[in-house]
This record gives sequence, C-alpha cells and structure tokens, in this order.
Amino acid sequence: MRLDTDTVRSLLLRHLDAKPSSLRTSPIGTGKHNDSWWVECDKGRFVLRVAPPDDTGLLFYERRMMRQEPELHALIRERTRIPVAEVVAFDFTHSLIGRDYLIMTALPGRAVSELRASERVGHDHVLRQTGGYLRELHELTADVCLGRREYGYLGAHQPMTPQPSWTEAFRVMWNRLLDDVVAFGCYAAREVDAMRDLLERHVECFDYPVEPRLLHMDVWSENILVDERGNVSGLVDFDRALWGDVEIEYAVLDYCGISEPAFWEGYGQERDASPSARVRQRFYLLYEVQKYMPIAVWRQGGRAAAERYKRHSLALASELGLSL
Repeated sequence: MRLDTDTVRSLLLRHLDAKPSSLRTSPIGTGKHNDSWWVECDKGRFVLRVAPPDDTGLLFYERRMMRQEPELHALIRERTRIPVAEVVAFDFTHSLIGRDYLIMTALPGRAVSELRASERVGHDHVLRQTGGYLRELHELTADVCLGRREYGYLGAHQPMTPQPSWTEAFRVMWNRLLDDVVAFGCYAAREVDAMRDLLERHVECFDYPVEPRLLHMDVWSENILVDERGNVSGLVDFDRALWGDVEIEYAVLDYCGISEPAFWEGYGQERDASPSARVRQRFYLLYEVQKYMPIAVWRQGGRAAAERYKRHSLALASELGLSL
C-alpha cells in the first residue's frame, strides 16, 4: 500500500530539518519495486524511497535489500567517478512505518525510459558512457573493498551465507531461486529436480578464476539517468547488487537491451566466447528469466505471464540438455 501524503511529509521532516511550508513532493513513476517520491524543499532536492512490506512476495535476495544501499553508495562515491546519489538518511528499524526507507540527494536528468524517441538521438553516446561507468564498478572487488574474499549477496540484508568461491555462491543462488519458483507452484517436482541436476551436470564450467567483483545486476533504461546535454547523470537502484562473476552482469545487460556495440565500446573489454562461457551465459540468463515466474504470481497475480516465463526458461534449459 502506497503511503499517504501526511506520512510521507512526516518522514521527510523528521530527517531533513526543512521548513514545512517549503516541502513539495510528487510520486516517481519509474521503478517497480519501491515506492518513491521527488522531494523539493529549502534544503535542496531529494528522493525518498520506501521498500515494500516484508510480507510482500519477494525473492530470497530482495528481502530488505535496501539495507545494503547506504554502504554501497558511499563506497562507489569514494572509489569511482560513477554518478551515484548520496544517501543522507535512512531508517531500517520499522519503528515509524513498518518498512525500510531512505532519503538521498536527487541526481539531475531523467530516466532513459522516460525519453521520447526524438530525445534519444545520442543513445549510442549514453551506452558508451554507461559501459565506461560499469567497467569502473567492476574494478571494485570484495577483497579490497570489504576486506574479505567472499562471493554472493554480501550486503547488510544477508540473504545468503557468503561463499569462498563463485561456483559455490552460484550453486546457492541457483537453488535458492528455484526454491522461490517452487514456492508458488511454477515448477512441478520433476521440473525443479531436473533444473537442480542441470547445474550439477555443467558445474565444471564454473570452475575457473573469478574475482568477486561488484555487480549492479539491474542496469536497464529505468536505472540510467540522462541530463539535458545527453550525458549519463546517474546510475540508480543498487539494491540488487552482488559480488561475483562479471558474466552474470553481462547476461542481465543482454536481457535488458543494453548489450549493444556502443556499450561494449565504452566498457572496453571483450567477452569470453569459449564453449564454457557460452554454457555459463545460458545459466546466467536462466537465473534472470526464472525470477519473473514468482514475481508474476506474487506481485501481479499473473499466472498466464508466469507460464510464458516458464516456457522461455524451459526452452533455454533445453539448449543445455534439459530433458523432461
């Protein structure tokens, strides 16, 4: 349930020390997970983001995932040139509204998804800049930034036990996601057993040197801001971030339409095209696609949509030798 105006104002005035008469808010239309508002007041321009209630249907890594953002934003702002907002306040105690929320400075520009076709004449330029910024993000490693060489979702929300290798981390992630898919009846028992077995049959493809790099995992048109001059002015929504193999990030880019030649020019590194990499790419794409089955059921009541994602997933898995 979206918060009412009085509640939003009370949260903002608690943290911003603004004059009540100067406070103006308006809902942000982009974003499908959190409730968000633009905020203008005598202290500046901000964004309020409120996480969904804990009893919302959430994937295993989405539960309280906002809690990793303050640390991540500070880390990225300190160690890179990526335009990331400053988190100025947050409350994860649930003492006020029973939901996590944070307030951050508002970045200039609009989401690429909001631009009209006539405003996207510099789209390749935006993709090159995005590629450059993402390469900077991927230079951050867990051993240097966190002081520990571990893999997986390592944030304050603690959705999984950190793992000593990427192979073990992805095995945990894969099986936890399948648990979510099964929880709402999207896979039958034999189907989920076959999916679990499929990874084990190909697990040797994941046994190669992997640095635990910081991955955004949700770079798409709604999370890239562009200013009036056509430059990338912000990357947003780091709440799904994890530490691991950059190739799983590439699969998300493929799925979200960002993986175009201009992006790779900006990124400045070619992808691994080996047979093992192609196997990993299919698993990583499956990890992205399968999540939409429970999302469709939990948040949209869409069994028909869930069935479409299921057919897509089974088709991808068949390319890896899945037989039912």
